[in-house]
Amino acid sequence: MSEPATVDTPLKKLVGDKTAKALATHLDLHTAGDLVYHFPRRYDERGEHTDIRSLDVGEQVTVLAQVQRTAVRPMRQRRGNLLEVTVGDGSGGVLTLTFFGNQAWRERELRPGRWGLFAGKVTEFRGKRQLNGPEYVLLGEGGDGEAAVSDEIEEFAGALIPVYPAAAAVPTWVIARCVRVVLDTFTPPDDPLPGTVRASRKLVGLGTALTEIHRPSSKEELHRARRRLKWDEAFAVQLTLVQRKHRAADWPARPRPAQPGGLLDAFDARLPYELTAGQRDVGVEIAADLAAPHPMHRLLQGEVGSGKTVVALRAMLQVVDAGGQAALLAPTEVLAAQHHRGMLDLLGPLGRAGELGSADHATRVELVTGSLGAAARRRALGEVASGAAGIVLGTHALLYEGVDFADLGLVVVDEQHRFGVEQRDALRSKADQPPHVLVMTATPIPRTVAMTVYGDLEVSTLSQLPRGRSPIASHVVPAAEKPAYLDRAWRRLREEVTAGHQAYVVCPRIGEGPASDEEPPPVDDNGRRPPLAVTEVAPLLAEGPLHGLRIGVLHGRLPADEKDAVMRSFAAGELDVLVATTVIEVGVDVPNATVMIVLDADRFGVSQLHQLRGRVGRGSAAGLCLLVSEAAEGSSARERLDAVASTSDGFKLAELDLEQRREGDVLGATQSGHRSHLRLLSLRRDTELIRDARAEAITLVEDDPELTRNPALAASVAALVDEDRAEYLEKG
Repeated sequence: MSEPATVDTPLKKLVGDKTAKALATHLDLHTAGDLVYHFPRRYDERGEHTDIRSLDVGEQVTVLAQVQRTAVRPMRQRRGNLLEVTVGDGSGGVLTLTFFGNQAWRERELRPGRWGLFAGKVTEFRGKRQLNGPEYVLLGEGGDGEAAVSDEIEEFAGALIPVYPAAAAVPTWVIARCVRVVLDTFTPPDDPLPGTVRASRKLVGLGTALTEIHRPSSKEELHRARRRLKWDEAFAVQLTLVQRKHRAADWPARPRPAQPGGLLDAFDARLPYELTAGQRDVGVEIAADLAAPHPMHRLLQGEVGSGKTVVALRAMLQVVDAGGQAALLAPTEVLAAQHHRGMLDLLGPLGRAGELGSADHATRVELVTGSLGAAARRRALGEVASGAAGIVLGTHALLYEGVDFADLGLVVVDEQHRFGVEQRDALRSKADQPPHVLVMTATPIPRTVAMTVYGDLEVSTLSQLPRGRSPIASHVVPAAEKPAYLDRAWRRLREEVTAGHQAYVVCPRIGEGPASDEEPPPVDDNGRRPPLAVTEVAPLLAEGPLHGLRIGVLHGRLPADEKDAVMRSFAAGELDVLVATTVIEVGVDVPNATVMIVLDADRFGVSQLHQLRGRVGRGSAAGLCLLVSEAAEGSSARERLDAVASTSDGFKLAELDLEQRREGDVLGATQSGHRSHLRLLSLRRDTELIRDARAEAITLVEDDPELTRNPALAASVAALVDEDRAEYLEKG
C-alpha cells in the first residue's frame, strides 16, 4: 500500500516526474495540496448543453460535445489532407475541429455520435468558429487511435464531469487523472475551522469538501462542498482585514480637533457655493476621526464631480488649524499640478502666507514633483521641512527620502492609489506617530468589494452632485457598421467648438516607442489591428475632419513640464481639442469641455469609460460622450458599451464591471503575479456568505485577536492569504 499523501507531498512522488514537471511548468502546481486546491472551473453533464454559441474567439476552452460529421479534403497550399470534424452541443451551436496531415485513424475514431471533451483555442475562419488540432478525450467506448484513452475515463464515469483550468500541454482530463491518483491516498489536514462556527453555519468538514468538489456524488453534495470552501476563502480574507482594523485601533495618533475661528472657518465663509448635504455629513465624520487619538483610516468614494476634493481640503485645513501638515498624493504630475492650481484658487489669500495681501493665519500650499528645478525644489522642501507649508501636494515621491515634514498629520491619497506596506512604513517615518489617512476614489465600489477589498477602512460615500453640474449624454458610434455615424461625430465635435466649447479625443495607446502603463499591448492574441494611438490619430485629425482647429496632444510619455503646459493651454481655452490617453482619466477639470469622443472604446473597461466621460459636463453646458467602436452588434464588448451609454449611475456600472471582470482580478489574485488559493469566491454571487464570514471574523478577533487559541486556523489563513495577498489587502 502506498504511503499516504499530505498537502506537502511533492507531486513527482505521486504522478511521476514527467507529469509533475508539466503541472509545475504550466500550472504552477507542485504539491498534493496545490493540486487538491486546483478546483474545477465547471462541471459538464453528458447530454447537457455546453452552449458553444457563447464561446468567444481567442478563448481557451474545453467543451463537451458530440461528433456530428467528418469530412476529408486535400490541402491547397501543401501536400496531404485536412480532416474537418463538426461537433455540436445539441443546442444548435457547432464547432469545426481541424486536423492537418493524413490521419485516417482519427477519422475512424471520431465517428458521428461519439461524445467527447475537446480542448483548444477558439479561432474563426470564414465566419465559422474552429478549434485547430484540439486535444480531446472520447467518453464511453474506447477508440483505436492514440487519443483513445479508455483507461483514463474512469474519472468521467459519474454524472458530473469536472472541467479544470488547464493549459494546452496539460488538458483537463490529465489533471482529472492526477487528482484521482492523489485523492486515493490523500490525508486531508485537520479541519482548522472552529467547531462552533462549523456547526452554527452548517458547514461540511474540510476533508469531505475537498473530496466532493473533485468527485461529486451529487449536485447537492457539490453545492455543500463549494459552500464550505468558499467560506474558508471569505473567512480568511475577513480575518486578515478585521485583524488589521483591530491592530490599527491600538496605534496612537495625535488628535487634530477642529479649532473654532481658524482657517477652516475662514475657508467655509469664503466658499462661493453651498456645500451639499452629503459633503457636510461626510465632513462631520472625518472631523470626528481627526479628533480621535487613533489614526483615521477612511475611504471616501463619490461619483465623478461629487466634490470629494473640497471635502479633502476641509480635512486638511482642520489638521493645519491643529498645528499639523497635510499631504495630498496624486497618481500623476498633471493631476498634482491641477490640484495645486485649484486649491490656490479656492483658498485665495488663505493659501498665500508670507505674500502681500495674504490673510491672517494663512498657510502655504507647496507643489513637490520630480520635474521641479533644483533651486525650486530646495525652496519647496525647505518650506515643507520648516512647517511653513501646511498643505503639500505631489506624487508618491513625497513619501521617500529627501522630503521631510515638520509634523505630518494627514495624508490624502487621490484616485485609488492604495498604500502597500512600504508606503505605510515610509509614511510612519515621516511622522512621530502614524498620520491620519484618507483614501479617495471616483470609481463607485460595490458593497461586497468595499467589504472584501477595503474591509479595514471606514467607508463614506458622496452620492449627491453639486448644483450647477450638467447631465452627460452617451452614445455608441458603430464605426464598422455605419461609417457615416463617425463622420457625424466629428461634425458634432466641430459644432461644439464653433459654439465656444472644447473637446477631448481619447485613444487607448500612445504610439511608437516603448510600452507604458497607460496603454495596452499593440496587438492582441487574436491578431486584431493595434489600438488607435494618440501620436498617429492627432495628425490625421488635423489634416482631415478637424482641420483648422487648435489641437493639442497629451500622454504619459511627454516630459512633465510639457504635459503641464498642454493642460494649462487647454484649461485657458487656447486649444480647441485635446487628443489624449487615459492620462486625463482622473481629476482633470476643464468646465468648458463639453464633448468627448473615445476611439476604440471597447478596449477600455467599464469603470474607465465612466471615469473618462466625467471629464465633460463639468460646467453649465450639457456634456456629450461618443463611444466609437468596431465591435459587432450582439458581442459582449458591444453590450458592455451599450450598458455604459444607457446609464450614468456609477454604482450600476460598478456592478456590471464586477460581473464582467474575473473574480481573481477584483480580489487581487493577479496583483502579485503569484498563484492564489482564493478562487471560488464570487463577490457578486456570494454577498451574503461574505457578510456572514465578516460577522464571525469580528466575533472571533474580539475574543482572540491574534488567533493564539486557534493556531490551526491561523496557519490556514496564512496559507490562503499569503504574504503577497496580505500586502495587497493591506493596501487599503
